[in-house]
Amino acid sequence: MKEKRTTNTLLLIIALPIIFYILKLLSFIFIPLVFSMFIALFFMPLMRKFNKMKIPKAISLIIVILIIAVFFKLTGELIKLTSREIISSDINLFENIELKLKALIVPIEDILGIERIDGKSITSHYLQKINLTKNFKITFDIIGNTISMTLMTVFFAILFLAESLNFQQILNHTIIRQKFSSIKVFMRIEKDIRTFIKVKFFISFLTGLGFTLACYFFGVSFPIFWGLLAFVFNFVQMIGSIVAVILLSVFAFVELDTTGFLLFFILTIVLVQVVMGSILEPIFMGKSFSINIITILVMLMFWGFIWGIPGMILAVPITVFIKIIMEHFPQTKIISKLMS
Repeated sequence: MKEKRTTNTLLLIIALPIIFYILKLLSFIFIPLVFSMFIALFFMPLMRKFNKMKIPKAISLIIVILIIAVFFKLTGELIKLTSREIISSDINLFENIELKLKALIVPIEDILGIERIDGKSITSHYLQKINLTKNFKITFDIIGNTISMTLMTVFFAILFLAESLNFQQILNHTIIRQKFSSIKVFMRIEKDIRTFIKVKFFISFLTGLGFTLACYFFGVSFPIFWGLLAFVFNFVQMIGSIVAVILLSVFAFVELDTTGFLLFFILTIVLVQVVMGSILEPIFMGKSFSINIITILVMLMFWGFIWGIPGMILAVPITVFIKIIMEHFPQTKIISKLMS
């Protein structure tokens, strides 16, 4: 018995790197699949409600697809509004940015002994060294990959909701063998993932709104853009909120003239992040998401390495999923407690 356990442990150690390599290699399939699984878990209670109301499954699916389509439509309109905001910005803004950059960079150039052609602006001097053609190609590749993954995510989500891919049966036939236990675990996963999506969306929305209002109040340009950026970045646990604050603070430093005014602005956006991320979010999330900081950071780095930014967004729900599964087995219960 002991030899068998040792053999199984060794096989697991050998198999794990292969599994992670496959996850990384086939990320274009697994990322939409995991996203779609969480989306399907979010809409499943609504599908069950429609079923109780004796609404045909086809009509229920059409309603859910329309809800998703409305969300994408609103997102598209917000992006268009942000683009118009940037394009219609005052030309004096860019002149002010150039002056601030000059005051900041010229002393650094003097210290490092960098010589720049006289009369050439800071931005044009440094931007000419960047391969714009290559960057445009990378940008278009990212947009293309995002669109294709989004379409695949919607397609997989429809399959899950139509029960062509039955998540509960997959659990029952793979990880959890007992039917009763699999139902119990499935309902727990569904409840916790729904909570995560609802709370994260709500907190991210409030964070974005807070950034937008702060920009309007302090006269920082592109308030809708910064609000949208804060909303998106907030889905990356811990790191995203820090990056959003740093980026906006740097932009405000370049644009705003008064030092005291700038300090109050930075304190305001930091306060928004602290209230939303460190106070309200843990209260709304509840005990299921009481995962320690070390576990979150390790998972963020791991899934970020495997799947990039989508992996960092999915890191916390995947961790919660693993934690719930581990709680079910006596052998791994101690690991789930250490994660808390």
